[in-house]
Amino acid sequence: MSIFGRKSDHAAAPAAEAAPRPASLTGAWTVDPAHSSLGFVARHAMVTNVKGGFSDFEGTLQLDAADPSRSSASFDVRMESIDTGSADRDGHLKSADFFDIENHPTMTFRSTSAEALGGDDYRITGELSILGTTRPISIDLEFNGAATDPFGNERVGFEGKAELLRSEWGLTWNAALETGGVLISDKIKLVFDISAIKAAA
Repeated sequence: MSIFGRKSDHAAAPAAEAAPRPASLTGAWTVDPAHSSLGFVARHAMVTNVKGGFSDFEGTLQLDAADPSRSSASFDVRMESIDTGSADRDGHLKSADFFDIENHPTMTFRSTSAEALGGDDYRITGELSILGTTRPISIDLEFNGAATDPFGNERVGFEGKAELLRSEWGLTWNAALETGGVLISDKIKLVFDISAIKAAA
């Protein structure tokens, strides 16, 4: 939902300001899961990347076009919906070795602050809860635009990315490789593509 890292190069720019946004962007928005994605990338066996994501989630955005720092976001992700393209791997990720979904069925993100970095770039910081552990994380976002779809829905779009160390949330399972190194990287890359519909006034 660093939803979630390192600061971008924009952070060094003095007095960065957001580009003007239409006043109509201000308000409550509901994330559309059918046209959004929450994904992750992990290094596997030190040689390749495994990509995955979650298909069952809900989220809300509260946007303020005049003052982006007053914007906020909230996400709830059902861990049962994890999908990496391998049923065996997904089963292992759902087990007590990793997400322990029987006891921790949901991952949540609640924003605590937002800032404009300049142009179309923003950063949102908040609390990410996994396995009962809550830690701060920041997500760098790019505003992709706003439009009215063929059904009359007002939509906004954002792309996001962040990095985290899974061990900081208690995700420590691993296996040593005979050639050195470990099976799964500690660093996880998060990638987001969000489409949200404006709530009725």
